[in-house]
Amino acid sequence: MEKRGRGAKAPSMPAPQQPPVTPRKERRPSMFEKEAYAQILRERLRESIHDVQYVEPPFDDSIADLGKEWKSALAKLKFANSYRMEPLKKFQAHSVETKVQQILKESLQDVKYDDKVFSHLSLELADRILSSVKEFGYHRYKFIIKVLFIQKTGQAINIASRWIWDVAWDSWVSAKHETETYVVLVLVFALYCE
Repeated sequence: MEKRGRGAKAPSMPAPQQPPVTPRKERRPSMFEKEAYAQILRERLRESIHDVQYVEPPFDDSIADLGKEWKSALAKLKFANSYRMEPLKKFQAHSVETKVQQILKESLQDVKYDDKVFSHLSLELADRILSSVKEFGYHRYKFIIKVLFIQKTGQAINIASRWIWDVAWDSWVSAKHETETYVVLVLVFALYCE
């Protein structure tokens, strides 16, 4: 029997088998290290390069001209920051209201109530009102146009809108056109975007 004490050795156990050593992979560089960002871009671009073998020319010149017009329409002008916190011209509700009222009178002069017609007419009115409001030239304003057709059948209606906006520069306008069979209510919201 073995004595265990201070100087005695513990019985030796067989050594556990270690897994075979595999070569270490190189660590991928971080994009925040110097020179590494360019290397990462080169690797990504190398993986995404595709060769174009053949491009068929357009059949006639008119199609080629359409492509040029389409590309020029997509090109955006880039402006330097102006750091402007207020509009060059403040939204004037009274002038917009008179213009919207005039459009309603012209468009709905002899129109009778019809569900199918009014669904298309509301979109046309909204587009026409939007284009006429943009003609006033309010710089950096975004407009929301809401057109409501309500049939008169002896009911009451309440319409409410809530917005978070800048009280100093944002505004809204309402215009109403009423006939014997229906009421049209147009709301124009003008929101200044800095």
